[in-house]
Amino acid sequence: MEDKLTKAKNILIKYNQEHLIQFYDELDKDKQDFLIDQILSINFEKILNLYEKKSKIDMNESIEEIEPLPYTDKNKIPEDLYNSYCKIGENTISSKEFAVITLAGGQGSRLGFKGPKGTFELDTKPRKSLFEILCDYLKEACCKFDITIPWYIMTSSENHEATVKFFKEHDFFGYDENNIFFFIQENLPLIDIDKKLVLEELHKIKVASNGNGNLFKSLKKYNIIDALEKNNIKWVFVGGVDNVLLNPLDPLFLGITIDSGNHISSKTLFKDNPESTEWIFAKTKNKPGIVDCENFASEVSKIKDANGNYLYRETNMLAHIFSIDALKHMQNKTLPYHRAFRKSAFVNYEGMKQVPESPNIYKFEQFVFDAFSEFDNITLLRVNADEEFAPIKDFNGPYNPEIAQKLYEKNVLHIESNDDD
Repeated sequence: MEDKLTKAKNILIKYNQEHLIQFYDELDKDKQDFLIDQILSINFEKILNLYEKKSKIDMNESIEEIEPLPYTDKNKIPEDLYNSYCKIGENTISSKEFAVITLAGGQGSRLGFKGPKGTFELDTKPRKSLFEILCDYLKEACCKFDITIPWYIMTSSENHEATVKFFKEHDFFGYDENNIFFFIQENLPLIDIDKKLVLEELHKIKVASNGNGNLFKSLKKYNIIDALEKNNIKWVFVGGVDNVLLNPLDPLFLGITIDSGNHISSKTLFKDNPESTEWIFAKTKNKPGIVDCENFASEVSKIKDANGNYLYRETNMLAHIFSIDALKHMQNKTLPYHRAFRKSAFVNYEGMKQVPESPNIYKFEQFVFDAFSEFDNITLLRVNADEEFAPIKDFNGPYNPEIAQKLYEKNVLHIESNDDD
């Protein structure tokens, strides 16, 4: 039988990737085994096909190809209807038919922070991590409805162990650990402009998680949808880990979703800047989705309906609800990959770690929002950014920890800022 090393060498020769084992003889036995096992686990055919432009390049739609999607403005819902929606949502939550999924596969590198992004702490009093802030929302709902809400956290191979360790060290923030479930999304190798996979270390091929759209396949892989069904879960919230104002247990959002009869829904934000190239909610080919409007952003942003409402100003804030039937439908679907060109350190042909000055690596990702086109319609709820959107992205941009902390203290802790500005 062909040994593992020979098999790995033959694979590398076939796909012209022999450089990946050029330092093999310099490695100790454990690192040699790690590298060979990694090579044997990689689908080279898939990554090379993606390189050959079979991934979805984020090309602009034509303005003639899109149609508006209706939305509901939270600020304009009549009080009686608002209360009715909330009651529907509260009944579903109290009936133990609701679960929460948090997308937490990222690292805190853009914050200058080593570790899973969810472990990053706001400088509140006391300090709180992003995970603890999310957990507080869940605990509040559990206390209100006298239930325990299943909480699923999607990690990556890069941060899984550290995430689980963090929860254990903090005693799961007082939450029932039997109702917190961790699962790992899949990876894809990174590939350079010369069609070569790259090394992160002498013994390790560089990989990255393949986007939050891998959620559906990962749910299937870990039999989570079956577990949800077994526990009579009918609706699932899906959101990111970094928005400190994102309450996953919003009865209004859940109630309006259920009342609409749709299987999917999203919270949206109004795009204030008409020149912004943010992707927008719209229909294409009579299906809902989020589209790139870079080439016609200014033009499309001006379009209004007969009542003076803008038709193409709803943007994504990564806050979605899926019915269990929608998740079941998506677990057997293959989403397209989006290609991004990034700057990423690598081990060069001399065995030295090299930090490039410009983008050098292609990364391929799937996005949750590409699932929307699998359905006939979607429920959109426009919310106020200053009340529900304070993500932490980096230290220098508009979504930094200082701003997020101020908004969190104002909206959640109800501490007013003393700053003059």
